Amino acid sequence: MPLALNYTEGTMTPEAGLEAGRRITDAFLKWHGLAGNAVMTPNVTMQIQALPKTGALSGGRPVDGAWLECKTPSFVLVDREIQVGFFREATGIIFEAAKGDLPKDRIWTNLVHTVDGTWNMDGEAMTNEELASRISQG
Repeated sequence: MPLALNYTEGTMTPEAGLEAGRRITDAFLKWHGLAGNAVMTPNVTMQIQALPKTGALSGGRPVDGAWLECKTPSFVLVDREIQVGFFREATGIIFEAAKGDLPKDRIWTNLVHTVDGTWNMDGEAMTNEELASRISQG
């Protein structure tokens, strides 16, 4: 499940971005009860990218910020408690990675759900039911 962390240059170091990515991945698995799951752990991927200072806008103006986007099957992150808990924890991780210099109102998160049957794992497009069955094997 690809997660993407983008941040403007200077808001955190590349090393802090990598550590934040690792911790967010761990939090994602934890909040879904999948920590240590042999199937899901390698399939939660993270792309981390530092954007140039002129590469991000808020209200049409350059902004220092961080963005976390999660792309998941439609059955993931549907429970409100998990949504609130995971995104709160992820925001805190990003805040810490920026050493408190990036206010939380400049950390944005979102979720994109895929259409059932379009999720690809191990080179195979799977339905939600097929994917859940595969995950339960881990």
